[in-house]
Amino acid sequence: MSAVNITNVAVLDNPASFLKPFQFEITYECLAPLADDLEWKLIYVGSAEDETYDQLLESVMVGPVNVGNYRFVLQADPPDPSKIREEDIVGVTVLLLTCSYVGQEFIRVGYYVNNEYDDEQLREEPPQKVLIDRVQRNILSDKPRVTKFPINFHPENKDPEDQTPPPDHPAETDGNREESPASTHLPSDPRLL
Repeated sequence: MSAVNITNVAVLDNPASFLKPFQFEITYECLAPLADDLEWKLIYVGSAEDETYDQLLESVMVGPVNVGNYRFVLQADPPDPSKIREEDIVGVTVLLLTCSYVGQEFIRVGYYVNNEYDDEQLREEPPQKVLIDRVQRNILSDKPRVTKFPINFHPENKDPEDQTPPPDHPAETDGNREESPASTHLPSDPRLL
């Protein structure tokens, strides 16, 4: 059983211009006091085929973590478009929100993001070079992919050799805590798992 559960993630300011900061209001509960801080990360997947285009947009340590309910807003700068292949800027990609404890990721919330021009004519006849100031992002916040990984929240109580390795198939849910198949009309990205 996890010592920390995310109870809600609200995507704020959505849809928005590609160049605006991301904002997520994260609510979580802690069921047991933790000795160390939680690390929250926001990662933009720049290409489904090549992880070298992924961008870490923000990494924050949050603590101390005692028993109780918590809420905070995670704000992150947008991805640097110069680090994304031109052909991957417009279209569907993935945004990952992760949380780790002492270097062990225990939850990953994946969102599909649709980047498209804010004008119908530009969508129908895209220019040769991307006009980044005309690209709008829409995070598909109603269908997150939630993956939970079992970790040891109290490693001081257990010898590292006695720890069980995580399973090959972590638990996946669609944000409503129900198992959900991968969507067939959106690109598949293994980092959502």
